[in-house]
Amino acid sequence: MLSAVRRLSNSVTVVAKSGILRQKHTLPALPYGYNDLEPTISGDIMQLHHQKHHATYVNNLNKVEEQLKDCVDSGNVSGVIGLQSAIKFNGGGHINHSIFWENLSPNGGGEPEGALKSAIEKDFGSVDAFRTTLSTNTIAIQGSGWGWLGYNKETGRLQITTCANQDPLQGTTGLVPLFGIDVWEHAYYLQYKNVRPDYVKAIWDIVNWKDVTDRYQQVIGN
Repeated sequence: MLSAVRRLSNSVTVVAKSGILRQKHTLPALPYGYNDLEPTISGDIMQLHHQKHHATYVNNLNKVEEQLKDCVDSGNVSGVIGLQSAIKFNGGGHINHSIFWENLSPNGGGEPEGALKSAIEKDFGSVDAFRTTLSTNTIAIQGSGWGWLGYNKETGRLQITTCANQDPLQGTTGLVPLFGIDVWEHAYYLQYKNVRPDYVKAIWDIVNWKDVTDRYQQVIGN
């Protein structure tokens, strides 16, 4: 049983009888209404995506972390190893979607500005070339996954890549995530059916470049 629960930003601090603190993940609120991204993404999709899919990743992550704690406490090394895929999948789903919601805005679209635009032009030639490359790579993902613009701390350059399923970008590639495109079918199928290219093309109309720029400025230390 829990002796205390205290809410933080997107987590709950759980104080067990043992006195050990553990952060329990919670579903983050969207920074806009479910209908606000229409017509690019319908309100029905947004509500289902957020309340059902993202919420499931959060709930399952909390469950698997409880199981992990039990395995660690009991010295069950095989159990710890067996939980890694579930942690990666549900933890990645929570991380990815938390970024995705903030990457979008009803006032989005257009082009990046300032330092981010300069970096994109330096690393990809032009904003149009960057947009084409990320779109092409994302559309080409087999099955479910994410297309990403990330920052490579080792090279100091922007980099485009894709991740399968819910693999978290930084945890699997080392790249710091700046902007992601979710191409799981639950993100678009009710509206775009199986025409993924139309969805990827449309999503550029709601990109929150301010959020992407803020993430870039943070990672380069400005």
